[in-house]
Amino acid sequence: MPVFTSDFSPTLPFKNGHFNTMYRPLFMKDICSYLRKRIRTWDNDFIDLDFSIVGSETLVVLIHGLEGSSESRYMASTTKHLNKKDVDTVCFNLRGCSGEDNLLLATYHSGKTDDVAFVINYLLENYDYLNIIIVGFSLGGNLTLKYLGENGNNLSPKVKGGIAVSVPVDIGSSEEEMDKLKNKLYMEVFFKTMKNKVLEKAHKFPEYNLDKDKLFKATKFRHLEHLYTVPVFGFKSPQDYWQKASSKPYLSQIKRPTLLINAKDDTFLANECYPFDEAHNSDYFFLEAPNYGGHVGFMTSFKPAENRWLEHRIERFIKQNIKIDI
Repeated sequence: MPVFTSDFSPTLPFKNGHFNTMYRPLFMKDICSYLRKRIRTWDNDFIDLDFSIVGSETLVVLIHGLEGSSESRYMASTTKHLNKKDVDTVCFNLRGCSGEDNLLLATYHSGKTDDVAFVINYLLENYDYLNIIIVGFSLGGNLTLKYLGENGNNLSPKVKGGIAVSVPVDIGSSEEEMDKLKNKLYMEVFFKTMKNKVLEKAHKFPEYNLDKDKLFKATKFRHLEHLYTVPVFGFKSPQDYWQKASSKPYLSQIKRPTLLINAKDDTFLANECYPFDEAHNSDYFFLEAPNYGGHVGFMTSFKPAENRWLEHRIERFIKQNIKIDI
């Protein structure tokens, strides 16, 4: 039942998925001043949370995508928009993404929801918010959906729902899509920082025994997964990782109002990443699949004031479906 007909209608150049994907990080200028809180984890590491507080009873937890941070344009623009609506936000920087390397060999991956659970529990125990909503982008959206599905009815009543944007809910098929020539530029951008991080980990942890020749030759996500994600996090293979980390199997278990927005022209996503059946069969999981929008783009025109469709859509879902007045 919960499949929305989208009202996203961009002007002509923004109907190109690549153009829309690239425009936000290159040309949008949103920045925020955050109050950072470093919290210690159960495994002797740390996670940096960046708060933007305006004095609300509602807190929106924002989770960035692959190699992003609280400084990512979509994180800053969503923070600014929600703050203007008198809603507090906190940007959850995944391990190793806050500008300072984390203390352990292990950082983060697409399905590492124990960190999400830890952060949500920390917020519940240390703050007095009446409502907590989770909003995730790309990899952060996969974490959001998986966490909400894994916990189902066992969530705190203060966790009211979630929104996920541009999410590879089926990681294996999405990686096949990323291997295609059309995504070569994006892969080069991702791999520049990811390879450097793996090299830094190998220097700090000699027992890791990294095959540097294979790292330098790596051109696909599964190459890095063979070298890092699989051995460090204890998966049997990249395929085992894809299966266990993907949020798609958990969508039917979501028991809080949750929206997934995946543009049909998102060059990162395969057909398997548009879970219409799961939405039709759920009372809580909503899907919106605009024809346009790219990957975490959803830019409308060259006029900055008009480029807030995504932020307004997040606001509208919170009001109309999660039923919180903001």
